[in-house]
Amino acid sequence: MLDREGPIPVYKQIAEIIREQIDQGDLTPGDAVPSEAELETEYGIARMTARRVARELREQGLVYTVQGEGTFVGQPGTPRSPDRTPIYQQIAADISVRIRKGELQVNRPIPSEKALMRQYGVAKATVRQAVAFLRAQGWAFTVAYRGTYVSPQEKWPES
Repeated sequence: MLDREGPIPVYKQIAEIIREQIDQGDLTPGDAVPSEAELETEYGIARMTARRVARELREQGLVYTVQGEGTFVGQPGTPRSPDRTPIYQQIAADISVRIRKGELQVNRPIPSEKALMRQYGVAKATVRQAVAFLRAQGWAFTVAYRGTYVSPQEKWPES
């Protein structure tokens, strides 16, 4: 239980909870620690507080962060759990499914950066990685100062 009125900052209390999970083996080297969005939801904290949790854990040498992918137990270079798909790839996969289903139509915009940031609870850099991934696969194209649109079907990757 968090003591929101006490002398220990909330981010330090949450970092201690995660440290205990690491010490007890609930989180092992390569495992992802809860994302900023998950921390916000679970503990009812602001995004900045969630970022401070990750920074505190990094400063203690318990975790490392890979931009657009998450924060992981261990030192940089520690092999990550194989079942962890980077969040930007998960976002891109969700959008490509919506394109295939026809929810997002050819030559029409995909959701804006802000909409995707809200929907997935991620940073702008993560959304930009997802959009770049969609472009690289052929699902989308970007028009400067206009937005990103669904590519014609003949440019889509094979099933």
